[in-house]
Order: sequence, then structure tokens, then C-alpha cells
Amino acid sequence: MNLSKIICLIPVYNDWESLSILLSDIEKEALLYQDYHFSAIVINDGSTEPKNKEILEKGIDVKIVDLKLNIGHQRAIAVGLQYILNERINLFNESETSGHVVVLDGDGEDKPLDIIPMVRKAKDKIVFAKRVKRSEGIGFKTGYYFYKLIFKSLTGKKINFGNFSAIPFSLLGQVAILPNLWNHYASSIAESKINLTVLPTERGNRYAGKSKMNTTNLIIHGFSSISIYFDILCFRVLKFSFILMLFCSLLIGGVLFNKLFTDNAIPGWASSLILIVLSIVVQLFSVTFIILLFQLSSRKIISPPNHKLYKKFINEKNDYEI
Repeated sequence: MNLSKIICLIPVYNDWESLSILLSDIEKEALLYQDYHFSAIVINDGSTEPKNKEILEKGIDVKIVDLKLNIGHQRAIAVGLQYILNERINLFNESETSGHVVVLDGDGEDKPLDIIPMVRKAKDKIVFAKRVKRSEGIGFKTGYYFYKLIFKSLTGKKINFGNFSAIPFSLLGQVAILPNLWNHYASSIAESKINLTVLPTERGNRYAGKSKMNTTNLIIHGFSSISIYFDILCFRVLKFSFILMLFCSLLIGGVLFNKLFTDNAIPGWASSLILIVLSIVVQLFSVTFIILLFQLSSRKIISPPNHKLYKKFINEKNDYEI
């Protein structure tokens, strides 16, 4: 029987205990849904701790791909997607429409029990897990709320999902060549106009240990998602600056009118303050306008899509299959 393939792509950095539990849970799903063939590609993102030997005892196909150095969570996902596109699908000798790649973290916060519902929904589109209930503390939830608010204000768009997603093989070729994929996986797909949808899920609890993602890395990760929309961001700043300039000009006109044509008392500092604010806004508008022009002019430099960039990061000597 020709089983539909599910390849779980899992980036890992020094989190082997959690990975071992995650693979066990994926194995349970494989036993429940035997009309699917489960396998896992683990991207070892330059881990400094030795691999857990329990990984060798799992009942699903597992392949660990070691990277030459730590390149970060998002780039590890990009390497994994290109690796699967070029080597894993060909290994199965399958057509490009016969399965899905499921991207999930190795710590347990992305629940394996959500894999099948996501895959079943991802027939001709990418499905992302939308968190309807989170397991983090109040501090993270507050920060995440303001992050979404800032993202909406700066880009005019909403983002309510992370990395946990299911990609049909038929769309993997489009995803693997996205230029912004190496910066932020979820935002690059959202910005690319590739057909996507979301599936409500509950975030799980970490299996073991502590997250390697500190506050600084979380903030950088958040701004990386915003940077994908740099053109839109610049345009919105220009629009806001223009509105402020118009407002300041009206205020200056009002001050001058009152000073020249009425007997109303006008504080001496009023016109000076308005002029200072206007000059600041004009400078903001000018700088943003120039940056936007530079950004748009850079588009004339055309770089062909490179779907085999992953090879530069893989340590071939330590690449092995379990």
C-alpha cells in the first residue's frame, strides 16, 4: 500500500532529552494512524552536548543532520526544508504531491497529536497552528500581546502563528527558495502570498529542561519577523510623518493667524516648539524616504533563487541515519 508520507522537521540545539520524548510521542501517532508513514529529520544546530542514545531506539525512521556550527533556529529550519526538498523526497522516489513536511519544535510545546489534523487540512495550502491557549507565564503572554500589537501597527498585518506547520510536498519547492526564509520562517511565508490557513491548537508544555531562547533572542526573533515587511514599514512611517507634517503646518498656520489677525495672547514658546517638532518630522520623513528608495533600488540586482544553499551548512562527516 502506498502510504502518505509525513516528514517531521525538528531543529534541535542541546535539547536531546526533550527530543527523545517527542520522537516517542510521534511514534505513538504513527501507531494510531498506520495509513501514514512517519519519519523525522532532526537538524542538529551545532549542539555542544552529546546526543541522547535513546534516540537510536525509536520505532520511526530518524535522520540526524549535523550542521557545521550554530546558525540559529530559523536558519536551521531553512536548511532542513532545502535538505528535504533535494534529498529526502528523492530518497522516497515519490512524486511531489504525495506527502507533507511538518515543522515543529523539539521541546514538546508543539504537540504531535495535532500533526494529523494539520496534515489533513493541508491539501493544497500550508497550515499553521494558531494558539488558542498558551502554556507560558503571565510575563511571556504580556510580552507576546504587545509584540502582536507592535507588529500590527508597523506592518498593518496580523500574525498569530509560529513555526508549527504542515507543508504539502507540492508547495515545498516554492517555500525553499523564499529569500526571507533564512530570516524568519513564518513571516516569509505570510509575506510571500503562498496560500495558507490556520488551525486552532493548544500549546503544550516543555518536556524537560529549560528553553535555550532567552529574552534577548526572543526580542531579536520578534523584530526579525517585522523586518520581512521592511518596504511596508517604511511606507507606513512615511505616511505617518506626512500626517504629522500636515498637522504641524496647520498648528503653525493657527499660531500665525492668531498672532497677526487677533488680539489673543500667544505664548512666546508656542511657535518655536511647533517649528522644532516640524523640523524633526521633516527629517524623519526625509531619512525614511531615502532609505525606502535605496531599498527599492536594490531590487534591480536580481539574485537567482538558490534551493541548494543548505549544502554549505551541513557537516557531511557527521551526517548519519538511525
